Amino acid sequence: MSALESQRTYALVGTGGCGKTSLAEMLLLRAGVLNRLGKIEEGGTALDYEPEEIKRRGSIQPAFASFDWKGGRHYLMDLPGDANFTGDLDVLLSAVDFAVFTLDAVDGVRPLTKKHWQAVKKAGLPSCCFINKMDRDRADFDLAYNALSGLGLKPVLLYAPIGRQNAFSGLVDVLAGRALLFQEGGGVQEADIPADLRDSMSRLRDAAIENIAESDEVLMEKYLEEGLLSEAEIIEGLRKGVAGGELTPVMAGAALENKGGAQLLALLAACMPSPLDRPLLRDEKGGEHPVDPEGPPLCFVCKTLLDPFSGLLSVVRVFSGSLHSDSFLKNMRNGETERLGSPMLLTGKTQVPARETLGPGALVALAKLKNTRTGDTLASDKAPCVLPFPPLPPQLISYALSPREKGDEEKAYTAVQRLTDEDITLRLGRDEETGEIIISGMGQLHIEIAVEKARRRYKVDMQLNTPRVPYRETIKGKAQVQGRHKKQTGGRGQFGDCWLEFEPLPKGSGYSFEDAVVGGVIPRQYIPAVDKGVQEAAARGFLAGYPVVDFKARLYDGSYHNVDSSEMAFKIAGALAFKKAMEQCRPVLLEPIVILSISIPDEFMGDVIGNLSSRRGKVLGSDSLAGITELKAQVPMSEILRYAPDLRSMTGGQGVFTAEFSHYEEAPPQIAEKVVAEYQRNRKAEE
Repeated sequence: MSALESQRTYALVGTGGCGKTSLAEMLLLRAGVLNRLGKIEEGGTALDYEPEEIKRRGSIQPAFASFDWKGGRHYLMDLPGDANFTGDLDVLLSAVDFAVFTLDAVDGVRPLTKKHWQAVKKAGLPSCCFINKMDRDRADFDLAYNALSGLGLKPVLLYAPIGRQNAFSGLVDVLAGRALLFQEGGGVQEADIPADLRDSMSRLRDAAIENIAESDEVLMEKYLEEGLLSEAEIIEGLRKGVAGGELTPVMAGAALENKGGAQLLALLAACMPSPLDRPLLRDEKGGEHPVDPEGPPLCFVCKTLLDPFSGLLSVVRVFSGSLHSDSFLKNMRNGETERLGSPMLLTGKTQVPARETLGPGALVALAKLKNTRTGDTLASDKAPCVLPFPPLPPQLISYALSPREKGDEEKAYTAVQRLTDEDITLRLGRDEETGEIIISGMGQLHIEIAVEKARRRYKVDMQLNTPRVPYRETIKGKAQVQGRHKKQTGGRGQFGDCWLEFEPLPKGSGYSFEDAVVGGVIPRQYIPAVDKGVQEAAARGFLAGYPVVDFKARLYDGSYHNVDSSEMAFKIAGALAFKKAMEQCRPVLLEPIVILSISIPDEFMGDVIGNLSSRRGKVLGSDSLAGITELKAQVPMSEILRYAPDLRSMTGGQGVFTAEFSHYEEAPPQIAEKVVAEYQRNRKAEE
C-alpha cells in the first residue's frame, strides 16, 4: 500500500458541546502525540488554546493536527460547532476528503445537527459517525442512533456499546462478532459477546451485511444466491458504499474516558477514502484536475490564523503536486508569486517544520505570505487555474462599534479590521447615513468575542451599541412648490428660483427627476443643480433623518438672474423646494422587513411562534421532519436586532436561524412616532 493510500484527511463535524475536541485529543493520545487528555476547564487543551476558548470552554475557531498511525498519515481538522462560529463551514469542508460526524449520546440529533449534516452532504463528502459521551448520565445510544435515519443517511453500525453511563465497559465489533472490553490505560481485551446481547448483535450484523450488499450489484447478487459474503467482500463493499455516500459507518465511544479511539482509527483506515479516492477536482471554468503527487502543485487556502510570533499563517490543502521548502507558487487571485518558505505541520498552536515533501491531502501552514488570504488558490505557472470558493452565508446581526476614549476611532477600526483577515465571516464598515462603525457577524457571541480579541491583542477599549435600523421615508401625496433662494451681499449676490411638482412612485421605484422646463426660463447648465439639491435634501430625510425614497420631482418652471444665478444657488433652491413639498405630501416612515428561516425542535414551536407574534411577525409557513420544525416568517428588522440570544434562550441553545432582507413597509403610527420623537430629542441634544 502506498503512502497516499493509507493517508486520511478529515474534519470532525458536529454541534457545540458534542465532544469533537475531546475526540480529536483522544486520537492524538492514541497516536502518541499527546501524553494525556487535556480539559479546557483546567487551562485549555492542545486544540482549544485561545484565552476566549478557555474562558467559554468551547471552540471558537478550527484547529488542525497531524499524526502517524500504523504507517498512515492523518490530517485532522477540528471544527467549531456553535452556530456563531460556523459561517465558514462550507469553505473548510471543501479542504477535506471526508467527515467524522460527531453526535452526543445524551442530546442526540439537534436542529443544528441537521444544518451540519446538510453542509457535509452539500460538500459531497463521505462520512462516518461517532456517537460520543456514552459514559454520561442519560446517555441513550439507541435514541441517538435511530435519529440518524431522520437525517436522510443509511447508518451501518460497526461498533455497538456494551452498557452505558457508568456501566459503559466495552464495544461489540459487530462484523467480527467479538466483544472488546476496555482495560486500564486505554487498551481492550477481546472476549465473547455478553449473552444478553448476542441475539441483538446477530440481527445487527445481518442488517449491516444486507445494507453493504445493497450498495453493490455484484455483491447483492452473490448475497442473494449464497446468503453470505467473505470478510474481504464485506470491507470492499463497505468502502464502495461509503465513498458513494450511500452508507455511513457508526460506532460508539467516550472520548474523555479514552474509550473507542483505537476502534475509530481502525474504522477510518478500513472504510474511509484516501486523497487518491477523491473525485476529480474541478476549477471555476470546469477544468478537471487529477490527484497526482508528481504533477504541478495546486493548493487552496482554507483558513488564516494569527500566530503571535509568525504573524498570519495560511493553512492550505494540497490537492495535487507536492510542496517543499523554499518553493514558489502564484496566487491566482492577484497574480503575485509567493515564496512558501518552510511549510509547517500544526497541532493546535504548536508548529513543527515539515521534514518531508508534502503531497496531496496535506493540511499545512505557510507563514509570511505577502498578500494571500482565505479562499485563494496557489498554483504553478505551468497549470494555472482558480479553485471555486464556496459562498458565505449572510451576517445575522450587526452592532455599532465605538471606542470608550474619544479620538480612538481609527485605532478601534484598525484593530477589528485585522481580525477580518482571520475570520472571513466578520464584516466591518461604516454606515454612510450615520457615520457609525458597523461590525456584522453570525451572532451576538461571535461579535462579542471578536471585540474581546481585538481588545486583548491591540490594547484598545471598545463598546458595542445597537445600530440604527435603516428606516426610510416616503410620501403619499402630491404638491407643487416654489424653491426660491435670494441672497444679496456687498458684491455678487445669489439667486435661484424653481417650481417643482412632487408625487409618490410605486414601492421600490427609488427616485426619478423630470426636466419639463421650456422656453429657457432656467438655463440648461443649472437644471442638474436643482436635481442635485433635491437628492441631497432627500438623503437627509424630513421626518427622522432617513433617506426619502420612491418619489418623483418634476421641474417645470422658474427664473434666473444673469449675474447672480449660479449652480450653487439653484442647488439650494432645489433643496428648499423639497423641504416645502414634504410639509404638504404626507410623509411617512418605512421600516425594513426581513424573512426569518428558523429551525427548532418541535416542542418549542408554540413558544417561538408566540414570540414572533409579539415582535409583529407573520408566520408564512412551517414544515416538520424528524422532530425538527422549519419556520418561515416576515418580521420587522427593528424587532430582531437581538433575536439570536433570545432564540437561544427560548430553545435551550437548540434553535438556529438565518435572516434575509425582504422589503420595506409603512411603519405603524406608534412605531413611527417613537422613531421621530427620538430623532428630535437627539437633535436638540446636539444643539
